Amino acid sequence: MKKHLKTPTNIVGKKRHGFRKRMATSDGRNVLKRRRAKGRHKLIP
Repeated sequence: MKKHLKTPTNIVGKKRHGFRKRMATSDGRNVLKRRRAKGRHKLIP
């Protein structure tokens, strides 16, 4: 049986919103910098 298209998967989520993806762009690095400055325990939700 086919999977539902809208069901999120961990692999796709990490590819799109993961730490490596954030570090790949300057804007993503700024996101991490803002979250560190705010004192977040988890940088990536």
